[in-house]
Amino acid sequence: MIETILTISLILFGVAIAITLVRILLGPSFSDRVIAMDVIGVNLLSAMAILSILYETKAFLDVILILGILAFISTIAFSRFMERGVIIERKRRP
Repeated sequence: MIETILTISLILFGVAIAITLVRILLGPSFSDRVIAMDVIGVNLLSAMAILSILYETKAFLDVILILGILAFISTIAFSRFMERGVIIERKRRP
């Protein structure tokens, strides 16, 4: 019973990722695309957690952690780019 519920939830996460890909392609603004990429990252984390439960392994947990950190850093980088136009500021010598 639990396997069918987890399989259905994986399918629904796949549908959510597909819908979010449409938002990335058709998004009217850059900020919509950035938020959509963050949503894809969260959906991938959730799908990998469900796969970890289905396969009864802890091997995916390290991948979930790394993917979560990369999704967070990319969201911060895009938001800094939108705010200032640059990601890393360098101080010039006078």
